Amino acid sequence: MDIPRLLTACPLVAILRGIRPEEADAIGDELVEAGLRIIEVPLNSPDPFASIARLAQRLGARALIGAGTVMRPADVDRVAEAGGRLIVTPHADPALVRAAKARGLAAMPGFFTPAEAFSLLDAGADALKLFPAEGGSPAMLKALRAVLPPGTLVLPVGGMDAGTMGAWREAGAAGFGIGSAIYKPGDSAAAVAAKAAALLDALPQTA
Repeated sequence: MDIPRLLTACPLVAILRGIRPEEADAIGDELVEAGLRIIEVPLNSPDPFASIARLAQRLGARALIGAGTVMRPADVDRVAEAGGRLIVTPHADPALVRAAKARGLAAMPGFFTPAEAFSLLDAGADALKLFPAEGGSPAMLKALRAVLPPGTLVLPVGGMDAGTMGAWREAGAAGFGIGSAIYKPGDSAAAVAAKAAALLDALPQTA
């Protein structure tokens, strides 16, 4: 799927850290019904590949489903085999980006410095995850965007919620990775739906 198009439709990426496979269908349904089009299951969740497989089978025609906290090339293969189409990393590893692209997957690797950003773009990254965003600032993102290639998609992740998105959006964020503000382990599908609605209501409309 086309990441720019998906982020234009909805700039929120749901990070379902800690989700269990038996919860995935109901929570995924609520997120897609709310309008979200990118969902990641971090690999430090319980049985993450099973959750990815369930979400991909159920929602793959309507949303980009993938894995976060990807650390090894072997995990890229497992995500692809489960039906996932997106790889998100917490760190800047061009080898993981190349592995993802070799399997036909989208890659959104983590970075924090200009050197990391350029190395990841050179490897073929589709978008960049600024992480941990709470360790930086919107001013940092604005400065980065002045030197990154035009059209580079940068998504702050870490500390993103209804109260923090506005300043980042003004600085040029293409979207936001949303973790605990949209899902915490144990949340019901109804609770996730309510959180998604609140976030969408608070979302700044222009970059």
